[in-house]
Amino acid sequence: MAGLVFAACGNKQVDGDNSWKKVEEKQELTVATSGTLFPSSYYNDENKLVGYDVDVAKAVAKQLDLKINFKEYNVDGQVTAVNRGEADFAANDFGLSKERSKKFALSSPIKHSFDSMIVRKSDDSGIHSLEDLKGKKAAGEPNTSYMKIAEKYGAKAVTYDNATNDQYLTDVANGRTDVILNDYYLQKMSVAALPDIPVKILEDVYFNANFTGFLFDKDNQALKAKINGALATLKKDGTLEKISKQYFGTDVSVKPEQEVSEKVSAE
Repeated sequence: MAGLVFAACGNKQVDGDNSWKKVEEKQELTVATSGTLFPSSYYNDENKLVGYDVDVAKAVAKQLDLKINFKEYNVDGQVTAVNRGEADFAANDFGLSKERSKKFALSSPIKHSFDSMIVRKSDDSGIHSLEDLKGKKAAGEPNTSYMKIAEKYGAKAVTYDNATNDQYLTDVANGRTDVILNDYYLQKMSVAALPDIPVKILEDVYFNANFTGFLFDKDNQALKAKINGALATLKKDGTLEKISKQYFGTDVSVKPEQEVSEKVSAE
């Protein structure tokens, strides 16, 4: 039913809104992205722009029989490009939050996720809940929401600058740090890529269920509806699942099996 509803929305015309007509006339989608955010938007070993969000955007363009042109900016630049009409939408693992919906039109979700913690295999780093973070050493980059959550629960921040995944995981394993808070699927990829380091994702301690998608100018409802229609088709025919498994090893285009009800603010 969801697919049918979205597909219907894809054909809906919004009075006085020619955002889709402009794209249709030029036969090209212009998409703002970063090119630096693995695995959403990055350059592979062949120096080709790829990633989950990038490949989904390419699939949308193909579904709508359009060419696609990517413009690379930092996050602020992507937002500005959408607001100024320099890009039709932004694709860079953007959270579809209620707060963001006040300023932008949001696509239907293309990725569902939640937050989790990496701990030592031997003793779970003595952590069985968020409350157990008190007195623990939490690893991460400074000023991120993950570190703010850890500190809110009483953890001591151990900050890194552009460190590799193996350094992060090794430090947890050897006791230099105790825990890493981050996105579940990114953590799953890191642990799977480095199986010899004795760490794991702490089971059943999940929080902050979230979903991501594309950002549009608030007024471009016709364009948003057309993109949502294409996304519904790609979900129904298995394209989103195929792209998901390529980058995450599982289908992130649907809600996860894990029950995630706890919400934790970084403030």
